[in-house]
Amino acid sequence: MSNNQESQIATDGLRYKSKEGGSPFKDSANMSSISCYKCGVHKPRALGVFKMMINQRMFMCGDCMPPKSA
Repeated sequence: MSNNQESQIATDGLRYKSKEGGSPFKDSANMSSISCYKCGVHKPRALGVFKMMINQRMFMCGDCMPPKSA
């Protein structure tokens, strides 16, 4: 899948012609997604909860939460 192309800096100072701008996390700037402290994967805030750990609120995604016992 690797696309090994040689890049050269153009006279206007740009190196990439087809590189997409922005962050790979897209919506993290407006805090709609956040990384889980347990698995490290970025998930929407609505799919998790905040837990108090060592006097700090930490986000935990729904996939990492232990199942509730009946």
